[in-house]
Amino acid sequence: ITTDFIGAEKIIQPPYNSDSAYNTILPFLVRLKEQGIKSFFECTPNYIGRDVKLLRRLSEASGINIITNTGYYAAVEKKYLPKHVYEESVEQLAQRWLNEWRNGIDGTAIRPGFIKLGVGEGAIDSIETKLILAAINVHKQTGLTIAIHTGNGDAALSEYELFKNEGISGENLIWVHAQNGKAQEHISLAKNGVWLSFDGISEPKIKEYVTYLKNMKAEGLLSRVLISHDDGWSVENENDKIKLLHFDNGNKIPYTTIFDRFIKALEREGFTKEEIDTILVENPRKAFEIK
Repeated sequence: ITTDFIGAEKIIQPPYNSDSAYNTILPFLVRLKEQGIKSFFECTPNYIGRDVKLLRRLSEASGINIITNTGYYAAVEKKYLPKHVYEESVEQLAQRWLNEWRNGIDGTAIRPGFIKLGVGEGAIDSIETKLILAAINVHKQTGLTIAIHTGNGDAALSEYELFKNEGISGENLIWVHAQNGKAQEHISLAKNGVWLSFDGISEPKIKEYVTYLKNMKAEGLLSRVLISHDDGWSVENENDKIKLLHFDNGNKIPYTTIFDRFIKALEREGFTKEEIDTILVENPRKAFEIK
């Protein structure tokens, strides 16, 4: 919903006027609720703009159940990692996230519903490995699913191998941004239980994303597919004035393309109501189920 790209060591939470942010975002969530949407998985991690107090206000006003997360984001040259990631052990990092699970986030009673990490391209490095091991530690104690922003298919395969080595099923891993991988990587990991999240659906890219889902359907793997817009607002400083600007990702109106256009495109390609419900209802429920 809101993201701040300033970096972990400079971030101030929240940098914007909360009432202004609330008034900007709420109408779009109300529209979602009117379309029958009940739950919203908010994937912005700590140190990159997570604001659970704003999320709570928006949830209460819109009637949508907004699920936040715990975890850190190591993609983009580790710009969004706090210094203690380099100093602390796997167990110490896990304890920070377990504290949010047990006691709430930022002094509230709001607890995370999943773990969110981010890694770059290629085989995961030592810091990314440390974060994933910390997440696996938390998963073993809580049952929370681990969703990882992943640079490409090589990184996704590397994540899966680490899960396997730690005795954790691929069903507990969501490959976020699976659109950055290759078809054979999609098939291989999905067959090993990994959830594939094709994110960034937008008006100009509908055909591209329909093709991803057609390929998964042809392999009998729709039961491993998730989709999202990857929409929201970023914190921007314009002439020393803090503003929230809608992401320029191809969607003129946030959170609408899937429900206004993408579903119709799937139907034109022969997707049944049952198959669409699998993607939009059953799969998210199963993927994020606390096991």
